[in-house]
Amino acid sequence: MKFSTTFRYGARAVAQLAATHPKRPVSVCEVGQKQGISPKYLEHILQALKAAGVVQAVHGKRGGYVLARLPASITLKDLYEDLIGALAPSHCSAKPDRCPMRDVCPVWDTWIELKDAVEKVLERTTVQDLVERVKRKATPSEPMYCI
Repeated sequence: MKFSTTFRYGARAVAQLAATHPKRPVSVCEVGQKQGISPKYLEHILQALKAAGVVQAVHGKRGGYVLARLPASITLKDLYEDLIGALAPSHCSAKPDRCPMRDVCPVWDTWIELKDAVEKVLERTTVQDLVERVKRKATPSEPMYCI
């Protein structure tokens, strides 16, 4: 299963906004530079997240985007659904009750199992978790001594 660029970039951008939450708005250019994302593409993603109520635009000279909710209340599943739609590795897993092949298809159960497993991971991972991961990755775990 491969996640779209829109979802991956959106998650990284929201994590960066969360790192400054609620101190200050972050500009599209700043996020784009730090994350290596085209500002034009990033603006499209942030507009979708604004429409979904995840971020807010702050206008003015020091404007940009801020989170509209607490980082701990936003899950990766929320972001996925806001940016992409329903999480489903196949058409039949999107609406399992409507699949005409569900009783005879040898892989139907696997698609449902896969969808449920991925959904659980995305549901339990919050934007706050991403912020904490960034902090851990930026802090060296042990000093290195070279002789």
